[in-house]
Amino acid sequence: MADHGIKGKTVLIAGGAKNLGGLLAKDLAAQGAKAVAIHYNSAPAKAEAEKTLAEIKAAGADAYAFRADLTSAAAMEKLFADARAAMGSIDIAVNTVGKVLKKPMVEISEAEFDDMSAVNSKTAFFFLKEAGKHVSDNGKVCTLVTSLLGAFTPFYASYAGTKAPVEHYTRAASKEFGTRGISVTAIGPGPMDTPFFYPAEGADAVAYHKTAAALSPFSKTGLTDIEDIVPWIRFLVSDGWWMTGQTILVNGGYTTK
Repeated sequence: MADHGIKGKTVLIAGGAKNLGGLLAKDLAAQGAKAVAIHYNSAPAKAEAEKTLAEIKAAGADAYAFRADLTSAAAMEKLFADARAAMGSIDIAVNTVGKVLKKPMVEISEAEFDDMSAVNSKTAFFFLKEAGKHVSDNGKVCTLVTSLLGAFTPFYASYAGTKAPVEHYTRAASKEFGTRGISVTAIGPGPMDTPFFYPAEGADAVAYHKTAAALSPFSKTGLTDIEDIVPWIRFLVSDGWWMTGQTILVNGGYTTK
């Protein structure tokens, strides 16, 4: 029977230098992962990547960092190849990469749409493609999406709209990779208390989001906290392997499908 634990496994996290990805990297190292490779996008994130590397090592795992703009298929191919060469294998692959734009549809330029599509949809597709080529048999793959996929709301068409295809990519990949015992999931947090959230929102919207979830009064911020999402991803890439092909909204009762 396959071992679905985390101890001794190798992990690749796209967007793993900071925020949710960084916390997940440190958590999986603390859970006994043998090695964790993190990706970061740009030079300003290097210092945070190095800090996360140090904390991964302090938890007892080998640690590697790779910088890349993952909006090209070639860059994604290189990331997986480099991570596999460094660690020897990739047992768990998690993609936390994403970009938010809150703007009326009539104001969104073609360049803005293309950028959102490249980061949220194209990157996710080629991440799953390379995971299918490189992740070990009985491995686990998880992609971060958004709880807005269950919302009826204006202004997020280019964000939720370019995350929406990941639901089908996840279903297709689960069928295609399932013959090798690989589970594939997507997880959609509610609005998260991270630096990515606040620049896109005005004060009134922030106040609304902090009260919109059923469990908002019991959250330290009123929003989805990254500490509440990490255990779900940890479960999905370990004992929760039987859940596959699904998009799960984890948001304290913010939206549902």
